[in-house]
Amino acid sequence: MSEQKLSDNERLKAESNFLRGTIELDLKNDLTGGFTGDNFQLIRLHGMYQQDDRDIRAERAQQKLEPLHNVMLRARMPGGIITPEQWLGIDAFAHDHTIYGSIRLTTRQTFQFHGVLKPNIKMMHQTLNKYGIDSIATAGDVNRNVLCTSNPVESELHQEAYEWAKKLSEHLLPKTRAYAEIWLDGEKLGPDEEPILGSTYLPRKFKTTVVIPPHNDIDVHANDLNFVAIAEDGKLIGFNVLVGGGLAMTHGNKETFPRKADDFGFIRKEDTLKFAEAVVTTQRDWGNRVNRQNAKTKYTLERVGVDAFKAEVEKRTGIKFEASRPYVFTSRGDRFGWVEGIDGKQHLTLFIENGRILDFPGKPLKTGLAEIAKIHKGDFRMTANQNLIIAGVPKKDKAKIEKIARAHGLIDDAITEQRKNSMACVALPTCPLAMAEAERFLPAFTTQIEAVMAKHGLADDHVIFRVTGCPNGCGRAMLAEIGLVGKAMDRYNFYIGGNREGTRIPRQYRENITSAEILKEIDALLGRWAKERNENEGFGDFVIRAEIVKPVVDSAKDFYAA
Repeated sequence: MSEQKLSDNERLKAESNFLRGTIELDLKNDLTGGFTGDNFQLIRLHGMYQQDDRDIRAERAQQKLEPLHNVMLRARMPGGIITPEQWLGIDAFAHDHTIYGSIRLTTRQTFQFHGVLKPNIKMMHQTLNKYGIDSIATAGDVNRNVLCTSNPVESELHQEAYEWAKKLSEHLLPKTRAYAEIWLDGEKLGPDEEPILGSTYLPRKFKTTVVIPPHNDIDVHANDLNFVAIAEDGKLIGFNVLVGGGLAMTHGNKETFPRKADDFGFIRKEDTLKFAEAVVTTQRDWGNRVNRQNAKTKYTLERVGVDAFKAEVEKRTGIKFEASRPYVFTSRGDRFGWVEGIDGKQHLTLFIENGRILDFPGKPLKTGLAEIAKIHKGDFRMTANQNLIIAGVPKKDKAKIEKIARAHGLIDDAITEQRKNSMACVALPTCPLAMAEAERFLPAFTTQIEAVMAKHGLADDHVIFRVTGCPNGCGRAMLAEIGLVGKAMDRYNFYIGGNREGTRIPRQYRENITSAEILKEIDALLGRWAKERNENEGFGDFVIRAEIVKPVVDSAKDFYAA
């Protein structure tokens, strides 16, 4: 592979002076609202994507104006925990200094700002830093925000798992001082070193999670590296290590495919950072730096073999994996409403459709959460399903917080199970990769699915339904029971056959069809499910058992099979 021409991203990283590039000069260039040359890509490694409002792109072109360039920032929040003070800080910034005024909860268990104009970018980073938040390594060829099961009930086990998520995040961060120098006016201290990531960083993005069975709420099979918590008598003793999951693919390229992670075995908790580093450095050294479409860890495993990759990790740690410990996933949705933890504290999980926090007509969600943050003594927990938990509420404050939540539309008893189990990526108008609608498409289409469910006597049931505007996988449609992947405006590839636990990849059922055609197919399929299913049989399991589609067993070999 070394004799082949490396992808241009490898040149870009090598020439970037440890991610600095000429970003500081670009910030002073007021002739354009965007970043130029390599900096367009480099800012991703600082947690930002350059975007524009595609709804008004043509109009601006007619006016001889460049696109309305702005950035989307994704914060680094390991485990998704944020304090009320931090929440109020990001709320104020979103209101005062973004085009859209919203906070967006993401499938990566953090928040995003959308629509930050160039003059406000540095102030944004300095504002976040004031509240103890940064956006280091939330995008680009690095280890992204580390996820952790949002489990406020078993608080002691969750706390320990969360601490490991934070340690993993810190251990795998880039060590370059570029972020502090550029955005925080930090002192320039001389040469940088990257002992884990290397001077050209990773071949491709890398995602890590910590998950506490039986809740697979972070979708382990969507990630490169997963630590499955193993507990004895309620105490964490170690992790099963799952490697090589990922959902992105490329339309028309059968060399790309979604893939489940492989279980390498059990490790003791004190060895967690050693194994994380070994997996990352093996991928750093063995990953494909020629073809970015095949650069993820999942393709490295397919190319070199699982056993060879695992043996290299053991060699680098000097420790053998033990036999995997038994565990089971039974659910992956969030538990809405109030629950009581083992510590007696109360926890309220709020459904936030699409994760978009804004003051909508009749539903001033953003104002309501700010009002709660002003009096809340616990913390907020962002979930990987785009929802929000008001965690650690003393019993004496429960009624007061519920009153605020209901008054601002944050609690709606009429929300169906189907809507709670539906999810979409951002897509249009801001994502430059979007081929079709997703976030704006989801609410109305879910209403249509709800009508079909009611028609077939399924109103109290649900199907895991997800939509992505392109095949990059941000909405995790490739772990849904029904998944739509955007192909063009109002055209999607239609997948069925995942399961409720998130342990099976769905198979393409129809290609490149309209939403109206998809709804007809869903109507027919749900009708059969209602009549023919076994007791408590999920939709995805039913379509496999009824041989409507074949299960995906080995993605590399059979994902594209008929």
